[in-house]
Amino acid sequence: MKTDPPPIAWRAAMLVVLVALPFLIAALLVGPPAPRAAERARQGFVGSTTCATCHAAEAAAWRDSDHARAMGAATPTNVLGDFSGVSIVDGRHTATFLRDGERYVIRTDGPDGTVADFVITETFGVDPLQQYLVLFPDGRRQALPWAWDSRSREQGGQRWFHLAANDPLPATDPLHWTGREQTWNFMCASCHSTGLERGYDATTDRYATTWTEISVGCESCHGPGAAHVAWAQAGARNDDPHRGLSTWLRDRSGGAWRFAADDPRGIARWEGPPRQSTPAQVETCAPCHARARPLVPDPSPGGRFLDTHAPMLLERGEYHADGQIQGEVFEWGSFAQSRMSRAGVVCADCHDPHRGTLRAEGNAVCAQCHLPARFDTAEHHRHAPGSAAAQCVSCHMPAVTYMGVDRRRDHAFSIPRPDVAAQIGARDTCTTCHIGRPQSWAARHIVEWFGPRRRDDPHPALAIAAGRDGRPGADALLAALATNRAHAPILRATAVSLLPMPPSPATAQAIGATLLDPDPLVRAAALRTLDGLHPRNRLHAARFLADETRLVRIEAARALAPVPLDALPEAARPAFTRAWDELLASERVAAERPEAHVNIAGLLAARGDMAGAEAAYRDALARDATHLGALVNLADFEARRGRQDAAEAALRRAVAAHPREAEAHHALALALARQGRAADALAPLAEAAGLRPDEPRYAYVQAIALNQLRRTEEAAAVLRANIARHPRHRDSLIALATIERDRANLVEAERLAAEAAALNPTDREAAALLAQLRALRQRLPGMR
Repeated sequence: MKTDPPPIAWRAAMLVVLVALPFLIAALLVGPPAPRAAERARQGFVGSTTCATCHAAEAAAWRDSDHARAMGAATPTNVLGDFSGVSIVDGRHTATFLRDGERYVIRTDGPDGTVADFVITETFGVDPLQQYLVLFPDGRRQALPWAWDSRSREQGGQRWFHLAANDPLPATDPLHWTGREQTWNFMCASCHSTGLERGYDATTDRYATTWTEISVGCESCHGPGAAHVAWAQAGARNDDPHRGLSTWLRDRSGGAWRFAADDPRGIARWEGPPRQSTPAQVETCAPCHARARPLVPDPSPGGRFLDTHAPMLLERGEYHADGQIQGEVFEWGSFAQSRMSRAGVVCADCHDPHRGTLRAEGNAVCAQCHLPARFDTAEHHRHAPGSAAAQCVSCHMPAVTYMGVDRRRDHAFSIPRPDVAAQIGARDTCTTCHIGRPQSWAARHIVEWFGPRRRDDPHPALAIAAGRDGRPGADALLAALATNRAHAPILRATAVSLLPMPPSPATAQAIGATLLDPDPLVRAAALRTLDGLHPRNRLHAARFLADETRLVRIEAARALAPVPLDALPEAARPAFTRAWDELLASERVAAERPEAHVNIAGLLAARGDMAGAEAAYRDALARDATHLGALVNLADFEARRGRQDAAEAALRRAVAAHPREAEAHHALALALARQGRAADALAPLAEAAGLRPDEPRYAYVQAIALNQLRRTEEAAAVLRANIARHPRHRDSLIALATIERDRANLVEAERLAAEAAALNPTDREAAALLAQLRALRQRLPGMR
């Protein structure tokens, strides 16, 4: 699992995507801990060795699995890489891999940039690559950027490679291997070890992380086994239907997928006891196979996913608008979109849960539920039988390569739609194989084979793409998707999250409907939309403070943060207090992250606790004195308290630390403008616009400032350039139309206003400006 940073994270994580704080100790030879120093007993856990005494077959299958080898001590048995003294230089990075007796050592640049020797303490993963960890004196385990390609030589493996070969990553960069974005303890530990306790001490900023097993053992999935052992030792009485296990995973028992003779679709149906609407197997696998933010510390197996984690929705840059994987998002977010998920399919229907392998080879795994006579034919897949292209996964589970060599398949099991992909600017599985062919060619063939009408029209991707880009009519498209319960909850929740604010009639109606949705992920997303409303319009959230799902409760508390307690119904006040505590506790799960303290500061400030907010900002900056999000938010906090000098000082620190970040320059400019120093704001505004030409608001604000200083021609030039890059940027169109109106260029002004009005037929301001300009032209026909 890659755990998401708290919501205000300012820089995307990469590589293994971990988190850490700066080190006080410079380059040094770090010795390994005492054997098994991090392993200790945890109440209720008995270890996989104990399980194996009764479950020998399962244990034997597990021992060869990637789960069993998810992490290991750096011993000759576990280390796959070449540590024979080989040196690697890729143009930006250098490392030498050595043996020092029984120790494995890497010689590379350390926390202060000085080259030194670092002892490998653990291996991390095994196939198709293996990474290595270094234990530092403050308890942090840092993941090295050099990985061993464990594939065969014939596949291009058996070599060292750098996971960010094109990025120099100096020691001051948080993404440097010793920086806070690469710490194993917070991001990776819980999914690579069993019975893990992170052991972070916020007072000393140190870790004492421990586990009951170094790798992913039986109790990672089945939960603590002590009660099960007691049940077995007591004679395996049948009075406990779950046999002492906190996690009961037998979703496959008591039934089977069978084909109905009269079903022309050729798709199997489940015959047996009804499966849960959210099967325990999927809930158990989700925390480690999803991009998600933990809501509780060290969650144990057996809890409901949305009680312990807040999963990522289909966010831009991580998923294409049609739901295809893009960033390193793992499997759950894709599977949650699928028809398989809604039909009750669980992970173990396709995967052997102990070996981690597929239950059958090739198309045979799909043939369990998809009749070969209907689907494994040239009439269906349109490729030569037996060829790679005739494999079900080739069309329905396209792969993306992460970390250089790790090909992972999309688990949405989607139907290829090159026509939709062309509209949203995404890849499609057809032209990914048929390189050089346009998407229109692929779409035309699919129409010839299967006809023009498709079962999934109108495709959800069109609404999501429209919402992401702020296109005309996006609110209605998103509202329709959000309220259509035939679609997967993750799709509907994503649609809710994209609803434009302030709400249109369609948007407001959709929010009201999705607040009452039976799926908690949709309810939680609907509650987040209330952040865009005035506090007096957020009282609807009060009824969700006692929701059965933790994620919904904390989002209700977040929405009500600026609402005074005495404004809530009296009966809801105790529930608010409990949900508020859960919300703050969920943020403190990431106490080692500066972003967590920025979030806490914002919440406390919304409640009027200025002293608490100020302390939280201090905590954030104590963890990273140059953190951009902390400095920018602190500046806004100080400005709202009337402390303009303090706000400016924080922003100048931000600019000095992040000279290439447009947001720092932009925030400084706005702070100067609020002080009446518009002329001083021009330079940082220009800098922000130059750094981020892809973000139209920076150039727009620059033009507004120029126009206010009566440098109208310069303002118009900036707006024209911005519109050339972003022809659909509504505010720039309105601003330039207004300038041209004031300069009596009515024809050009009317053209610009018409373009702005066409973007959104409900835009009253654009419509009013257009009507005004047309009236002026009628009264003054001689005006150009």
